[in-house]
Amino acid sequence: MRIGLLGTGPWARMAHAPALAGHGELEFAGVWGRRPDAARELADQYGVRAYDDVDALVADVDAVAIALPPEVQAELAVRAARAGRHLLLDKPLAPTVARGRAVTEAARAAGVASVVFFTKRFQRATEAWIEEQAAAGGWFTARAQWLGAVFTTDSPFAASPWRREKGALWDVGPHALSVLLPVLGDVRRVAAVARGPQDTVQLVLDHDGGASSTLTLSLTAPLAAQGSGVELRGTSGVTELPTPAETPVDALARAASALRTAARTGTPHPCDAAFALRVTEILAEAERLLDGRVRDGSGPAPG
Repeated sequence: MRIGLLGTGPWARMAHAPALAGHGELEFAGVWGRRPDAARELADQYGVRAYDDVDALVADVDAVAIALPPEVQAELAVRAARAGRHLLLDKPLAPTVARGRAVTEAARAAGVASVVFFTKRFQRATEAWIEEQAAAGGWFTARAQWLGAVFTTDSPFAASPWRREKGALWDVGPHALSVLLPVLGDVRRVAAVARGPQDTVQLVLDHDGGASSTLTLSLTAPLAAQGSGVELRGTSGVTELPTPAETPVDALARAASALRTAARTGTPHPCDAAFALRVTEILAEAERLLDGRVRDGSGPAPG
């Protein structure tokens, strides 16, 4: 599988490019970016072609990996899918439900495979833990915390315009949901949303399996308070999400392998664009509650 990279930002440099270049069953074919000089620099680093025209890169490959802001990703994913290219995407899938649905419909219509890179889901320890807890069942409640200090440190993502606009709900909220949904079931209702300091938000979710979960999300936590974790409580007792040993590069390489398998077999991966669309719907419902456009949370999340 020949794969091209769209994007030259921190995540593309830190994770995508090294994972694609080091993958033994993929051919890293080239890089396109919105800044041609950055694309040339990244391409030169890995000895691949820098493309000035995104459609030229798409025409030369079997698949694209996209490391761009969600609004740009959604547009380019639709174009790539319509050209018959498989999709390795990042979270969140899109900034709105309508644009996320456009991606899933384009992929479905073209018959191309899609995998969305929820980092935790492609780490071996997390994957095994999720499978074990989903099989155990009987969960009563769950608590997830994703607390970062992105804008208060020298984080490479501190200057990210979309993160400053959308905040923790859309940046780390997908990570929490990607772990909770396969264990507790889909979200029937966003029962409550509260706004905390700066971009901090708290959600209470009602799941199909009967459990409830609470999420605390922030990109502006104090340095001493940052960290992430998931705790489940139920008939099996109490269990916590293990700390993975793998790096994001390792996880992204596994996501690329998953895309290759899905393209070869025609069997959708659990973290495909349709799953990412469902995550987008839940985030959009929470955002509407935060913005006051929906005055009570008694209705079901869109599905």
